[in-house]
Amino acid sequence: MRKHKAIRFLMVATVLFTQVTFLTMIVNAHYETNAAIIIAALVIILTIVFGYRYLDLHHEDYAYEKISVVIWVPIGAVLCYLLNVPAGLGPILAMGIVGTVASFLPSLNKKSNYLKQLPASIYCGAFVGMSSVETSPSLGFALAAGTLAGLFFMMSKNLFLGVGGKLGTMAFAGVITATLMYALVV
Repeated sequence: MRKHKAIRFLMVATVLFTQVTFLTMIVNAHYETNAAIIIAALVIILTIVFGYRYLDLHHEDYAYEKISVVIWVPIGAVLCYLLNVPAGLGPILAMGIVGTVASFLPSLNKKSNYLKQLPASIYCGAFVGMSSVETSPSLGFALAAGTLAGLFFMMSKNLFLGVGGKLGTMAFAGVITATLMYALVV
């Protein structure tokens, strides 16, 4: 029980850190040009903090996504990366192709609960794969970031219910973590 609470806290802290970091980067990029962006970012950060604190965004039970479902996150990342960079289709078209193909997987066997779970995990990975070449310099990096996003995806099964952007946030957290790890190694 204590381990589950620690994992839940880690996940919420990771997502909160990711969102605040992203907003800080936006403010930093536009600091001199527009003061309204700073005020809007501060309001958004306060809304996020109070939302996490006072809204019921989580189930009380502790459940994790199955590895057999999570394994598709790095697969989605690699597929989208291959279409994005080596094939030269660009991030939007690559994401659209991977997401569309993933959405049809449940149609292969309408009775399969397993196939019904795959589109979300593949779509999460596709968010990783649509990173720019500057962010994701190689296929190995996309695979590592997809694996990290898959871990976040696995641990966040009962977290952030009803909150839009969960898959993109998990992908963003995976890419940020992989980038930080890559920067520490190099």
